[in-house]
Amino acid sequence: MADVQVGVVKNFFVKLSVAAIEMTNGEFEVGDVLWFKGYTTDFKQEVQSIQEEKQAITKAVKGQLVGIQVTDRVRENDLVYKVVD
Repeated sequence: MADVQVGVVKNFFVKLSVAAIEMTNGEFEVGDVLWFKGYTTDFKQEVQSIQEEKQAITKAVKGQLVGIQVTDRVRENDLVYKVVD
């Protein structure tokens, strides 16, 4: 099964190492692996936590703007995929 695009990076907060992701399709939850792919970005990581409006949530769905802490730098308009086994 192919990886599924779930969103796009809208902002990156350097000091916090947090990516703001606009959910455009599907969903992901804590424990899922996301793949960040862009012109100079290409890494995968497991989701440790998700926040929306400074509140912790366990699942992100289409239409939400969520923040997750990332291990590497992401850039605006990088694509976000949910890795599917």
